[in-house]
Amino acid sequence: MLKFGLLIATLVLSSNVISAEAEKQDPFKLVQVVAQELFDRIAREQDAIEKDPEQLRVVVEEELAPSINHKYAAAMVLGPYYKKSTREQRELFYTAFRQYLIATYAGILTLYKDQQVVFEPAVNIDGKRRVQVKVRVLDEGKPDIRIEFILRKNKAGEWAAYDMVAEGISVLSSKTKELQGLIRQQGIESVTELLLEKSTKPIVTKSIG
Repeated sequence: MLKFGLLIATLVLSSNVISAEAEKQDPFKLVQVVAQELFDRIAREQDAIEKDPEQLRVVVEEELAPSINHKYAAAMVLGPYYKKSTREQRELFYTAFRQYLIATYAGILTLYKDQQVVFEPAVNIDGKRRVQVKVRVLDEGKPDIRIEFILRKNKAGEWAAYDMVAEGISVLSSKTKELQGLIRQQGIESVTELLLEKSTKPIVTKSIG
């Protein structure tokens, strides 16, 4: 179920930068608009994707990467190692983390089979810097999957996603636990190389279940 939740995170957090610009001021509109844009692109390119799953890497690069605050997420992953690292080490880690996310979401997108996504109503967020956007995923014959997308507002007043919670499990928290342990044991430079290595592995079609 977590993998399927990650799939929907990819679908909902991806965007076309130009058309979604206005929605950056409203996290609820942003989530809905960017989801539809990615659904449409996947539909248009489905034949090419079935022939070559690597096409999904291109889709994620162009649609997802621009709309995710990967630096903020990566800084949270570093945690106590942020101040212990140099600026150069952090920048290299940010780049590797971004590529790792692109490869991860591209792989998850191979699960997409046109499931229905229902967005729960917007709530009052006046004065808040972080907000949760709740979504239900409807898959015929199976229980609904409830997901929460976590977005953060920057100093310019624009919202961007940096985490999601599927069935009570935070993707960012799980990655933080995993990668901080590796950083403690091997160092940030070694983990940066590991992320780059993982990001270059071929995109393999997955199936639910």
